[in-house]
Amino acid sequence: MSVKPYKGFEPNWIKTPAPADSYRSIFRWGDPEFVKYPKETLFKMMKEKFKMTDEDFKNYALDIGTDKVSLPDHKSNISKEHLDALIKIVGEENVSTEDYPRLAVAYGSTAYDLLRIRQRKFDSLPDAVVYPSTSFEVEQLVDYCTANDIPLYVYGGGSSVTRGVEPVKGGISLDMRKNFNKVLDFNDIDQTITVQAGMSGPALEEAVNNAVTRFGATRAYTTGHFPQSFEYSSVGGWVVTRGAGQNSTYYGTIADIVLSQKYATPIGVIETSHYPREACGPDLNQIMMGSEGTFGVLTEVTLKLRRYMPENRKRFSYIFKDWETAMAAGREMMQCECGLSSVFRISDGEETNLMLRLYNVDETPLHPLLEKLGFKDMECSLFLGFTDGEKGYSENVAKNIKRIAKKFGGFSLTSFVCRSWEKGRFTDPYLRDTMMDFGVTTDTLECTVNWSNMAQVHRDVRKVCHALPNTIVTTHMSHCYPQGANLYFIFITRMNDADDFKAYHTTILDAIQKSGAAISHHHGIGKMFAPWLEGYIGDKEYGVFKVLKDYFDPKYNMNPGGTLGLDLKEDEKRFMNK
Repeated sequence: MSVKPYKGFEPNWIKTPAPADSYRSIFRWGDPEFVKYPKETLFKMMKEKFKMTDEDFKNYALDIGTDKVSLPDHKSNISKEHLDALIKIVGEENVSTEDYPRLAVAYGSTAYDLLRIRQRKFDSLPDAVVYPSTSFEVEQLVDYCTANDIPLYVYGGGSSVTRGVEPVKGGISLDMRKNFNKVLDFNDIDQTITVQAGMSGPALEEAVNNAVTRFGATRAYTTGHFPQSFEYSSVGGWVVTRGAGQNSTYYGTIADIVLSQKYATPIGVIETSHYPREACGPDLNQIMMGSEGTFGVLTEVTLKLRRYMPENRKRFSYIFKDWETAMAAGREMMQCECGLSSVFRISDGEETNLMLRLYNVDETPLHPLLEKLGFKDMECSLFLGFTDGEKGYSENVAKNIKRIAKKFGGFSLTSFVCRSWEKGRFTDPYLRDTMMDFGVTTDTLECTVNWSNMAQVHRDVRKVCHALPNTIVTTHMSHCYPQGANLYFIFITRMNDADDFKAYHTTILDAIQKSGAAISHHHGIGKMFAPWLEGYIGDKEYGVFKVLKDYFDPKYNMNPGGTLGLDLKEDEKRFMNK
């Protein structure tokens, strides 16, 4: 990453790749060659907010993890009998009980995970890591684990922020990255592609963007699914958590993009229908989606494709006087029936303050102009996005967004801010590693609201987030609908202990449930959000999940240890609405 040289004190940001066999190579985000750290003005703003001085940045506050992974106190407990059986199914080269592979699939990407690794609190490790290559191998592995009461977990891309992949009961973890990432079928007539669940976002998008040369297709395609974790997440992870990409306002969430699925379950193979619509009882596609590995292992996914026409994209960014006005404008844009933008993102005052610096607006003539025009710092609200689709459609959506923005007093910042956001949309997570080295922790929580209760949820949850002194709490909506949107909260604070983080995180989840919002829009539930799930959806409604679990996995070997709350004790659950 290119950043202007600091004029004053600059912390010793770690700018070299993590050693390949180190703890850092596991807990840091993404590309080992890529580093991102704050520019000087942003660094100074954060120091002021966190009540820190240059002295606080002269030494690392946390273990930077450059030493070799070694787990002498956490040896594998798998028996030779079971190990031999696994080798018979997938081959000796695709089974490992070594320290590094086991730790590499043990945790996801929430700050709780990263802090535990830095503090060497290894409370969850698989006994063996298995790298399957085919659906049949996965089916055999599920059968074997079921017959022998072995806990079975799945690791796709590792971007979970809900402890979704964590093997809290040991057992076996299937690492899908190595071998389980192939295109199985492409259908140009139906505009679909079928892939193994371990395929990564970039590999999938590269395949469909180049469908003409790769498959002899009539045109290029896109899935339209681009979560922030896009570069290091898997198709299977998107599906089992009901994920959403940043372009979901136009393309839909993964629930809209999936056509069919195939699972290896303890009771046999389950395949859903491949038709786009049918009235044949409850939708099995939707029943399986979001099950997070608790019913079985997702092996194959067929996705709907859309035409790839980036040349028709229209970018925009506007700024409104305040969050209330921006919410009203956003609702009108969603409800005007003039078409939908692809990316549609509105930030509140505190996030706008950060965004204008993060995306370099503070270094342009636009920034001093805003104050003169009455757009006050920490009050004004930034709106950015772009349109996709057929040329006339794309232009019409952009035209109507401009019309409505003007109606609500929005001031155009041209396409500059949107383009800056696009450049950083997949690299912002790298900032977390460099700041965490010095004891500054960043994480997120998100929920779903209607337009009618958005202001109240925004106010209530932010109040709890800000109860921790000297904390930056930003909020935006990034997945919007005629009836409501998500609220995405990012908190940045001085914190370097996993238990402290979990306690703070719990207060925010309590506030989200108490506010009446849905406790997750697209991150899923995992083991971290699970205690709140029954309290959110209701005990009778939650009973449906239990019946499904008992049907598919009566011995509770699939992703056990609290995923979706299915094997939690009653005193481990939280009911804020009772």
